[in-house]
Amino acid sequence: MASSNSSDSSTPAELAAPYGSGPAAASAAASSGTSASGTGGTADGGTGGTAEAARKPAARIRTHHLQAAKVNGERFAMLTAYDQYTAEIFDQAGIEVLLVGDSASNNVFGNETSLPVTVDELLPLCRAVARSARRALVIADLPFGSYEVSTQQAVATGVRFLKEGLAHAVKIEGGKFYAETVRAMVQAGIPVMAHIGFTPQSEHSLGGYRVQGRGDDAQRLIDDAVALADAGAFSVLMEMVPAATAAAVDAAVDVPTVGIGAGSATTGQVLVWQDMAGLRGGKMAKFVKQYADLRTSLSDAAKAYGDDVRSGQFPGPEHSF
Repeated sequence: MASSNSSDSSTPAELAAPYGSGPAAASAAASSGTSASGTGGTADGGTGGTAEAARKPAARIRTHHLQAAKVNGERFAMLTAYDQYTAEIFDQAGIEVLLVGDSASNNVFGNETSLPVTVDELLPLCRAVARSARRALVIADLPFGSYEVSTQQAVATGVRFLKEGLAHAVKIEGGKFYAETVRAMVQAGIPVMAHIGFTPQSEHSLGGYRVQGRGDDAQRLIDDAVALADAGAFSVLMEMVPAATAAAVDAAVDVPTVGIGAGSATTGQVLVWQDMAGLRGGKMAKFVKQYADLRTSLSDAAKAYGDDVRSGQFPGPEHSF
C-alpha cells in the first residue's frame, strides 16, 4: 500500500488540525526536536532541514487511503490489537489497520466465544490501542447486543467508541438488514466497516462455525455487500467465504474488501494477532498462517526465570543496588 503521505487529485491534502492535536502529538514533537506545528528547529538554532523531514512520522491512515488502495490495485494489512504494546509494535511494523475486535472476549477475557464481551470492557482496550498507534487506522468492533435493537442504539454505541474509545471507525456484523443502521451511523459521522459471511456473533443462529456463500448462497453475500456499501460502509469484511465468492463480492462493490478465510482477491487481509504470532495454543483455523511461535518463546522464558529464582541465580550482583 502506498504511503499515506501521498495524495491524489481526488483527495485534498490533509491539513494540521487547527484546534490542536493533544498531548500525544506535542510529546512526539518534543522528542523529535520539532514543534507541534512542524516548524521547530535544532539545538543550534537551525531548521533541521532534511534530517527533520526524515524524522517526521507518516501521516495517519484514513479511510480514503484504503479506498485508494483498491483503486490502485494495492493491498493493506490488518491485525487485531488489544493493548498498548502490540498496538505500538504493529503500528511501527507498518500494519495499516488495527482492529480492537470483540475477539478480545476469547483472546483476552477468557470467554469461549465473542458473545459475552461488553462495550464497557472493550472501551479501555480501544483507548489503549488508539493512544499507542501513531499511524494506523484504529477500528473498534461493536459487540453483540450493542447495535441490534435500533439505529438509535447503534449510533449511540458508535459515538461512545469514537468519543470514549478514541477509535477512528467501527465495525458491525450483519447483512443488508443492517443497511439502514449503517446509513444512520454514517450520517452521524461514524465511519463503518461492514462484516458479512460468517459472523461470529451469530454463531448460534448459523449453526456453528460454517463457511458461508457456497454455491447459490453466493448471491446473498453479493447483495449484502452491495446494500451495505450503498448505505455508506467504507469497507466490507468477509469471513470464511469461498475464494470465488469473495472475488465476486469484491468485483461487485467499489469499496475495499477485507478477507479472513476469504481468498486473496480482497484488498486487505486480517488475522487475530495471537493466531498470527503463535501465542494461542490448540488447533488453528485453515485460514491462519503463523509467523512466529510466541507461545513456546514465552513458555521457555518463564521456565528459565523460574529456574533462576529457585536456584538463587537471579537476582545476581549485577541486578542489585
